[in-house]
Amino acid sequence: MFLSVFDLYKIGIGPSSSHTVGPMVAARRFLDSLAGRHIPEDARLRVSLHGSLAFTGKGHGTDRAVILGLAGETPQDIDPDKVEVILARMAESRWVALADGRALAFDPVSDVIFDFGPALKGHANGMIMHVTAGGTTVAIETFYSIGGGFVQTEAERAASSSKVAAIPANVPYPFSNAAEMLAMGHAAGKTIAEMKRANEEVVHGASLDAKLDRVWSVMNGCLQRGLSQQGILPGGLKVKRRAADVLEKLKAETGGNAVQPHRVMDFLSVYAMAVNEENAAGGKVVTAPTNGAAGVIPAVMRYYLDHCVGADANGVHTFLLASAAVGGIIKHNASISGAEVGCQGEVGSASAMAAAGLCAALGGTNEQVENAAEIALEHHLGMTCDPVGGLVQVPCIERNAFGAVKAVTAASLALRGDGTHLVHLDTCIETMRQTGIDMSERYKETSTGGLAVNVVEC
Repeated sequence: MFLSVFDLYKIGIGPSSSHTVGPMVAARRFLDSLAGRHIPEDARLRVSLHGSLAFTGKGHGTDRAVILGLAGETPQDIDPDKVEVILARMAESRWVALADGRALAFDPVSDVIFDFGPALKGHANGMIMHVTAGGTTVAIETFYSIGGGFVQTEAERAASSSKVAAIPANVPYPFSNAAEMLAMGHAAGKTIAEMKRANEEVVHGASLDAKLDRVWSVMNGCLQRGLSQQGILPGGLKVKRRAADVLEKLKAETGGNAVQPHRVMDFLSVYAMAVNEENAAGGKVVTAPTNGAAGVIPAVMRYYLDHCVGADANGVHTFLLASAAVGGIIKHNASISGAEVGCQGEVGSASAMAAAGLCAALGGTNEQVENAAEIALEHHLGMTCDPVGGLVQVPCIERNAFGAVKAVTAASLALRGDGTHLVHLDTCIETMRQTGIDMSERYKETSTGGLAVNVVEC
């Protein structure tokens, strides 16, 4: 199994990797697929959203993401400050421009349909894009947004479910679970980050470090912006941004005689909240491994750089590589999708990845890194995904702070031990998968249970 660090860490926009980034990618893919095809002049494009994309699509901006994708935009390149201008242009023109200059009728108001019936069979996040003319279907494709910005067509989904993904022949360490990862590291005398680096260099060569630096730059830029912004987040819940105010209070305490020892955890929490407030506002963010959990890993990395002895830029690379190794194993053997397994798959996975990354950056052995990831994931098992109002705000923003704190605690506990432990990471990942299967759909990003129905919107 090989899943690149840049598959897990994608640059995009908020508020959701599965509900915003994925649908935008799918819409752009469908638009590109129409190039060169015969499209009658009276043809019309329609998009139907199903399952979780329908139930929480409004709160996650799924309809807006689809429109942006049909406008030719991509998550990694779009300027968040120009989103409203693009949407207004599409609403006014009521057509989609094809690559060859032809226009295809599309009304953003009536041609993006929220279907609240049964979910599509392939995945909880399904969407159907179709072009019709005179009652005849000209083109149709079903897409699934499977978490973390990953998108599959119906055929791709079926293929991935029926066979193991092909491994590049020249990837030297193709581990597919934690046991294999530890065994390969022991046999080769390499750390997890070193093995992951060797795998990535097969694909990315000498540009690897520059690409890793780019990921961290966007993460840190998002964090910095979040620490400077104030006001009310969009969506109607009237949630106030708090990160900037908390940071100012922390700065005011500097040098005081009554500073509490747990103050450093407040910095960690505010870093995570800053990222997720930006995500909730539709800002530029890195899926890590999802948007809903995007604050955990940047917060722990910033904590490493600002508060840990001996931290340096090489440690950032080690952090990203080791965390991605663990994230790939989790995605391969379970899920990082809240719509599939609840928030244990999002913040739980992010916390495990962050714990592994921090432990590795601080010089932990492979066994300690695996132990750190297991501790963090174990204490997120069963966590539901029940966003109030279908928005990635409550409880998501604070939940990222707790995921970051758990990650640091897990890494610290692992570093205090020798790597031996009763519950192994593979066992924990399988438990998360089974728990997700048993979990009611009400608690898997549909906003039909939990806090989502017990908090009265004012």
